[in-house]
Amino acid sequence: MANPALPRPDMPGPQPVEGTKVTSVSAHRVAPLLRVSGGEIRDVIFKSVMMTCGLAVIGVLALIVWELISGSGLSWHAFGLRFLGTSDWDPVNEKFGALPFIYGTLVSSVVALIIAVPLGVGVAVFTTEMCPRALRGPLSFFVELLAAIPSVIYGLWGIFVLVPLLSGYVQPLLAKSLGWTGLFDGAPYGYGMLAAGIILAIMIIPIISSITREVLMVVPQHQREGVLALGATRWEMIRVGVLRNARAGIVGAVILGLGRALGETMAVTMVIGNKPEITKSLFAPGYTMASVLANEFSEATGDVYLSALVEIGLALFVVTIIVNALAQLLVWTVTRGQPARGHA
Repeated sequence: MANPALPRPDMPGPQPVEGTKVTSVSAHRVAPLLRVSGGEIRDVIFKSVMMTCGLAVIGVLALIVWELISGSGLSWHAFGLRFLGTSDWDPVNEKFGALPFIYGTLVSSVVALIIAVPLGVGVAVFTTEMCPRALRGPLSFFVELLAAIPSVIYGLWGIFVLVPLLSGYVQPLLAKSLGWTGLFDGAPYGYGMLAAGIILAIMIIPIISSITREVLMVVPQHQREGVLALGATRWEMIRVGVLRNARAGIVGAVILGLGRALGETMAVTMVIGNKPEITKSLFAPGYTMASVLANEFSEATGDVYLSALVEIGLALFVVTIIVNALAQLLVWTVTRGQPARGHA
């Protein structure tokens, strides 16, 4: 009798095939083929290194906070919270108050925002909505190039260019036309709050412009098309369809610029005049929290004097952290992690 497993040439259709015997493979032979030699160890090492990098940032921040708090202990015990609300600054008699420096920081930063916000937002709107495609890249590059210039270069430019320009032309004109407000009176020396505010404005324009541009680019294109389809002009489209949807992100960009202005040191120190007084006029010299640290930290001889400067640094650190956190939150509410998209 023929074996049914053998092929039958006299029968049409598929023929049976002789079965193949499958041999089992032991587990200890298969295991090396499923993983690379030493792969698990490398993965553990990589995970540990990455975790260390992440924790190192938090550790550095914690060390900074600890050093500032411990270094300002004498000032806290000597003056308490009134240190932030008094104007005395007499290192000889060890009487210290941070109010003039807080005032100078706020005034110079507000002046910078008044100048920089319209310019920064205007540049962002132009590059995203109105600029020819061939000019967008070069224009954005040159605007952001301002952020790469060291602050001491801005300070030198302020001393040799801005201060003579202010004292010779701008301040006399402002005193003549707006002197009745009290904000623009006094001798036109060039150095003062106005010069510091202009320097800060130039330095924060790239920050406001770049972040605002990224926020505008994530506004959906159909918002623009819908507004234009209703018969709106380009200005109405930008105002209603773009800026209104991006207003939270723009505010975040402005606050980030404010955080940059609050902590700027060298450029402001070189043009603000460095005088611990509270005056109404923008022509008068002043002081900021950052500039007083740069000017007087190396000269502090007494323990209380040094502790007072450290407490000013602590106040500046806390304000900067809060401002930057708020700005990041506002920007996130608009972008939501979306990648930037260009528009034709």
